[in-house]
This record gives sequence, C-alpha cells and structure tokens, in this order.
Amino acid sequence: MTETTRTGVIGVGYMGWNHARQYSELPNVDLVGVADRDQKRAVQTAREFDTEARSVEGLLDSVDAVSIAVPTQHHADLIDDCFDAGVHVLVEKPFVDDLDRGRALVERSEATGLTLQVGHVERFNPAVQTLADIASHLDVIAFSTRRVGPGVDRQLTDSVALDLMIHDIDIVLSMVDAPLDDLTSVSTANGQHATAALRFEDGVVADMTASRVTQREERTIEVVTESGCLLADCIDQSVEVHRTSSGLQESMNGHRLYQCDGVVERPSVQQADPLRRELESFVETVAAGTLPLVDGTDGLRAVELAQRVERAALVEALAEEVSG
Repeated sequence: MTETTRTGVIGVGYMGWNHARQYSELPNVDLVGVADRDQKRAVQTAREFDTEARSVEGLLDSVDAVSIAVPTQHHADLIDDCFDAGVHVLVEKPFVDDLDRGRALVERSEATGLTLQVGHVERFNPAVQTLADIASHLDVIAFSTRRVGPGVDRQLTDSVALDLMIHDIDIVLSMVDAPLDDLTSVSTANGQHATAALRFEDGVVADMTASRVTQREERTIEVVTESGCLLADCIDQSVEVHRTSSGLQESMNGHRLYQCDGVVERPSVQQADPLRRELESFVETVAAGTLPLVDGTDGLRAVELAQRVERAALVEALAEEVSG
C-alpha cells in the first residue's frame, strides 16, 4: 500500500495558492493545511481546498513536506524552521537573497538528509526537457532566450533578473558544463527590462532578455549548434529543430524549380502542467529519499548569476552617468 505524504503550503499568494491547488488534487497526498501572515487569505484558501488554516508552527508539527512561497527575504529563516522540525522543503525561486545563508542551508540539507528542492518550474516544462534531451547529443555553441510580457497584477519583491531571467539562467546552467568566463548586462532605468550577455570558458555564449513591460508575451529558448538550431516555446510547449540539408535542388529543362537549404522537424512533445509535474517529482523524491531534479546547489548557482547580472547592469548605468 502506498503511503500518503502529508503536505502544507506556507504563503498562499499567487504561487502558493497554485501549490495548494495542486497538492489537493495529487494522489497519495494529503494537504494538511496552509499558513499565511494574512489570516483571512489563509482561511479562504483552506476553505477552497478543504483543508485547515494553521500557524507555521502548527503546520510544521503536522506535515512531512511543505512548499514555501513567501517573499524571498523570508526564505532562509523558514527553511531553517522546517529543518528544525524535520520537514522536507520545496522553496520557490529565487532560493535565497543571501548566498552565505543559502550555502549553509545546502550543507544542512545534506547533513540531515532532508530534501531541499528549489522551484525552478521550467525544468519540468515538457518543451524544455525535450530541448535539453536533443541538445545533449549536439555540439551547442550558443543560447538565446526571451522571457518577456506585460506586468502582472501581484506584489513583486524581486528584480526582473531574479524574478524572470533566473528561469533561463537556471536552464542554461543546467546545459553548460563550464564555468562562466565573462558577463555584461544592461537594463532600463526602472529595472523592468534587462538584457545579459554571457560567455563560458568552453566558448559557449548566451544572450538573455527579460522584461515585465512588453505587451507581447514570449518565453522562448533558442539553442544554436554547429549543424542548425533548436527552438523551444515554453508557453505552447513546442519544439522545432532546424537543420541544414544537402542543398537538394529540383530542375526542369535547365530551370531550377526549387532549392531546399534546410529542414524543420517538430518533435512530439507530451504537453503537461509544469507545476503539477514539479510537485509530483517533489513528493516522489520525499517518499523515495532520492535527490531532487533541482536542488539547493542549482538554486544557489542561479541566484549568484542573477545577482551578477543585476550588479553588471548597475555598473553600466553608473558608468553612463559619469561619462554623461
């Protein structure tokens, strides 16, 4: 008989509410309760998903695992509280705002055997997984990512680099097996639109754009190889493979009818809800005692690079002020 994993959610704003919804629907999972500093919101969410609104302390006394979906500056303290209670953790990205605290939490997770998974949900997007699988067999030379769209109607506490670009930073870091060599970055004065250019020590380069002020939503990842390119659309969960061909020509009476310079393949992608897959994986990891797909070390690397993007953009802006 399969054991039931007792889960809870700390913070039931936009993302936390979705975590609670998914837990309430997963098999072999009991959503024991939710906690939020806004008691009214906690009670409302608990009613929606037939569970209880609890204090953080009360919740941690009753669960095996929790999702943490609160502002980033509170992540580290709450993770420590969870580990004190022997509770496994999935924390929304960005992992932490202080790298030293993050390193200490990774060490504590390893020492205790408690799961520490970071919520980089795009790693569970079927299109991204298909892209990564195909790219792993090719000679990748460059990445180009765009994650842009209109502003969202919810409270934001992180910069566009730490809120949006960090998704693509994590994906690229998971596919490049080399240290970063160089980084440049620019952003708008209000920090809502940023572009970064990266070069790794193996020669692979990447350009990334993230924005909260465009009116057209786009979430694409292009991978350039020696023989063509791959393009993943994270929204419609599709992948295209563009390859060079032999330059086949068809002629009639000395006149060229057409020339084929390349082919486009569209691999089958089994569409699924990335968040549901992420939480399913988390629960399975907790039950089996295995390592998560995205662990604390992955989360640290993504935060460190996103913070470097922020600093590089600030340095560039200050240099422009001085020269102006």
